[in-house]
Amino acid sequence: QVQLVESGGGLVQPGGSLRLSCAASGTTFMIYPMGWYRQAPGKQRELVATITSAGNTNYANLVKGRFTISRDIAKKTGYLQLNSLKPEDTAVYYCNAVINNRSYWGQGTQVTVSS
Repeated sequence: QVQLVESGGGLVQPGGSLRLSCAASGTTFMIYPMGWYRQAPGKQRELVATITSAGNTNYANLVKGRFTISRDIAKKTGYLQLNSLKPEDTAVYYCNAVINNRSYWGQGTQVTVSS
């Protein structure tokens, strides 16, 4: 059974950085599209960044230039580097992977940006 486990969230001051990780298990597939989404209280889940199987990346306008999505294929782990964090980046961050035509979600990791 495929599982995605996020880690790396926490409390950070405005202007700070965090690196989120998303580790996949239960699959022999090594390359697949992945994405990061976030959901703030009272708001809908929104796309943050995606990376295709070919390694092409895409970002929401709100995070362009501040966040970077990447992956380590050998480790089956995706990453989201968050820099220059703002209070409005506060949300639960979820990773998503489409493996063998099925969509999987992690449990989410809380990112709180506050002084």
